[in-house]
Amino acid sequence: MKELLGTGVALITPFNEDGNVDVAALTNIVEYNVSGGVEYLVVLGTTGESVTLSKEEKQLIIDTVIAANAGRLPLVLGVGGNNTAMVTEELLTADLSAFVAILSVSPYYNKPTQEGIYQHFKAVSLASPIPVILYNVPGRTGSNVLPETVARLAEDFKNIVAVKEASGDIVQVLELVKKTPADFHVISGDDITALSSVLAGGSGVISVIGQGLPNEFSSMIRFGLEKQVEKAFALHYDLQEGMQLIFEEGNPAGIKAILEIAGLSKAKVRLPLVEATTELKQKIEAFVKPFIKVVA
Repeated sequence: MKELLGTGVALITPFNEDGNVDVAALTNIVEYNVSGGVEYLVVLGTTGESVTLSKEEKQLIIDTVIAANAGRLPLVLGVGGNNTAMVTEELLTADLSAFVAILSVSPYYNKPTQEGIYQHFKAVSLASPIPVILYNVPGRTGSNVLPETVARLAEDFKNIVAVKEASGDIVQVLELVKKTPADFHVISGDDITALSSVLAGGSGVISVIGQGLPNEFSSMIRFGLEKQVEKAFALHYDLQEGMQLIFEEGNPAGIKAILEIAGLSKAKVRLPLVEATTELKQKIEAFVKPFIKVVA
């Protein structure tokens, strides 16, 4: 799975003022990231506000990204939830031919035990016709997928090829690298610790800020993979303030503010989320101005 090395970006879902999916903006964002140098695109992840989208809207987004990408970059599709039967049914019936892998979040709200998490992902593995990336994001799900559980899944199911680790705990990242098979990908899901994760033996990142600053962020990760530490950390420190700002009022409000400043899309989000405050947008604008060439 060399397709999962480097920088993947968790695409937002842009909305028009009327609340509908902005197809033109999504097309522009895909082009911006392809030309910006990222290695792959993640469609319908949590950053894409997937839980607020209808089935028809999800298909529209998939079709739009596939068309805009035109086969240039590998695509990963978010397929997850806290109802195991519904997730497996989607995997058994969906057309996944355009995707190299699925990204499947650990069940949220239910707070399963480690055995429950294992059994959930066993069912996902058996239902999925393509490779599976586990997604651990305790801040959203309410439960932590422990390294021992990830390692057990990686050993037992050959199509479970990676984990997106978004705990922000670098010690947990080290345990994952240590305990999983050599060809298993430990992918950072936390922008601020992404470089440290790569230098510890990780494969890259699925980034939020990366889609707003694709050239700079993907260059940082490539330097990290090449062990060009000084160059990598120079970029990290240039970007660090932005990594913190975009999550100050929740995701994806912050990254949508960056993309609005860049002229790529509106900052509109769907309830129960709200747009970043004017004060935060001003801080973000001050940060990104040196980096962004505004799209006409």
